[in-house]
Amino acid sequence: MDNTQPQTRTGPHTEVKYLKGVGEQRARLLKNLGISTILDLMEFFPRDYLARKLNPSIKELRPEDYVAFTTMISWVDERRTHGGKKLLNVGVSDGKATLVCAWFNYPTAYATLFKPGSLLWVSGQLSEYNGQLQLMHPEFELVEDDADDDFWKKREFMPIYSLSGNLTQKFIRRTVYAAFALCAGQIEENLPTGLLEKYQFPARKVALQKMHFTINPAEIPALKQRFVYEEFFYSQLLWARHKHYHGESVQGIHFANKRDLTTQLYAQLPFKLTAPQKRVLREIFADMCSPRQMSRLLQGDVGSGKTIVTLFALLLAVENGYQAALMAPTELLADQHYANISKLLANLPVQVVLLKGGNYRGKTQVKEDISTGSADIIIGTHALLQSDIEFDRLGCVAVDEQHRFGVLQRATLARKDKHPDLLYLSATPIPRSLSLTVFGDLEVSVIDELPPNRKPVQTLVRSNQKIDLVYREVARELVSGSQVYIVCPLIEESDKVDLLDAQRMHEYVSTKVFPQYSCVLLHGRMPAREKDAIMLRFKAGEIRILVSTTVIEVGLDIPNASVMIVEHAERFGLAQLHQLRGRVGRGGQQAWCYLIEHFPVGKIARERLNTLVRTTDGFLIAEKDLELRGPGEFFGTEQSGLPQFRFANLVGDQAVLNQARGDALAIIGTDPDLTAPESALVKKVYFRQYTDKEKLILY
Repeated sequence: MDNTQPQTRTGPHTEVKYLKGVGEQRARLLKNLGISTILDLMEFFPRDYLARKLNPSIKELRPEDYVAFTTMISWVDERRTHGGKKLLNVGVSDGKATLVCAWFNYPTAYATLFKPGSLLWVSGQLSEYNGQLQLMHPEFELVEDDADDDFWKKREFMPIYSLSGNLTQKFIRRTVYAAFALCAGQIEENLPTGLLEKYQFPARKVALQKMHFTINPAEIPALKQRFVYEEFFYSQLLWARHKHYHGESVQGIHFANKRDLTTQLYAQLPFKLTAPQKRVLREIFADMCSPRQMSRLLQGDVGSGKTIVTLFALLLAVENGYQAALMAPTELLADQHYANISKLLANLPVQVVLLKGGNYRGKTQVKEDISTGSADIIIGTHALLQSDIEFDRLGCVAVDEQHRFGVLQRATLARKDKHPDLLYLSATPIPRSLSLTVFGDLEVSVIDELPPNRKPVQTLVRSNQKIDLVYREVARELVSGSQVYIVCPLIEESDKVDLLDAQRMHEYVSTKVFPQYSCVLLHGRMPAREKDAIMLRFKAGEIRILVSTTVIEVGLDIPNASVMIVEHAERFGLAQLHQLRGRVGRGGQQAWCYLIEHFPVGKIARERLNTLVRTTDGFLIAEKDLELRGPGEFFGTEQSGLPQFRFANLVGDQAVLNQARGDALAIIGTDPDLTAPESALVKKVYFRQYTDKEKLILY
């Protein structure tokens, strides 16, 4: 183990591996938890607190309750179920009632870990089976004396941390204690005195220590507000400075609404634009016909008609003598946009070209057409950002599925040529609270209505015990000529989790359930070319049933697909389920989405599934998803530009966000460069955290 101390004095910003007892190997495991420095460890707050004394209230508990308490083990029973799976039951009692903790497919060590008479801390969602209260796969910790650790042995309350690999609670506690013992005196304040007094926040040093070593867990929510505010305050300073320096100042292209190509397209459309589409077009055209650079987010559910609105924006640039570009995250989507737009513009004097990555026949000519201005509308992937791509006169750029691109890529587009107008498209509706944080003062347009030919997808929750009935209903759709998606959470069988995988599902469906239909497997480990070939065959109708992982969440439009089956739907997020549901019913026919649940289903999972049944409104679903999952998972990627909040929740902490935003705007309004003496601390902390992001935002 490498415990060599660095030559400089150990402090909060020292790598955590230098703490006694950590070393290289454990430091790697801590990094999985977001802990790289000693300060990271200090800011790694407990997720719960264990009380050493017994909780004598099992008899008062009810199914669906979330519980976390200390109890005594009464008995241990290990057996096999009728299906051959290992089952471990551990009975805990308060002397008047018994609760059963149960585990399937558990580590072998569990069988000898639990001993009658020992104290056990358990946490989880209560359910009921045959009249018996139970906790399925609960979080737990054996309450030991910690005889070798005098500090923790004396504590009435013990912090419970999230773990990684083979890290233990005892190790984390010991390491946290060592961190504070070594560096508590060096913890710096991050908020100026005025804000501390305004909100009566405790000093940062005091608040950090109490978060780990509290003798009163009831004080934790109030303490945490201090750190929530701190995160919001500095993130909002970024947008306050962006508004001050960028706002109306970046000159864009002053287009004229010539009503030439746009009018021709409108006249030959095979359908009528919806009222929301027309409203959004007016907003976009007003931006494009102003002298400032447009920076607008266009939101709308899958199938709401964002592409046709985007095409009008691109044509406005073209009829003014400029080029326009549409960037898609995958070659499959770029191909689809190219085919659809080429068809819509077939009778107009507009040259549409397709640019993708790699080397292929005709690419050199496409690049030449782009540089000479022969190409009017350029559709492509991230290849559009490559340094060897030179536009003749780029006027407008639209970015499809914008959250799939990084902040740096979006900033690169904004700096192209003469500051082209920018239109970001998102089929993942983004709540206003996220818009403020992710996009600052980006203007937002919303298409909040589906075209009249789109029938809402019928969404049904079914138990996996009733899957045969689901297959009978699906059989009727197949007989009528429709196509079917079946989505699984895993590619292959795992010994770590008991979930259905796509490989076994494909074998079962293709040989036992629907052997008379062509059934193909698709998953993310396949080469891109193979995946694209399968999707093209599915679109052509050669494949009737596609068994897949969530790789199809964003993909080709398959108008003939009318059934979506999602196995282990309780394991998916709301936005993800909504996106999957949006893949069917795109041809105007009635479509069905079966959400297959597998026992046990927790309270939050049940709420997710019920939300999907109740509504198809993507914005209501997005708000609920943010509420249930938090911002950290909303986009699933740091590249999205979403600040990585460790403490704040954008739904639950809206009031704090508004306070922090108001304070940040007030400070930047009077001292934009943070040069006043009273801004010295704010300036130091802000630029330490946001220097790199400012380079992207304040271009």
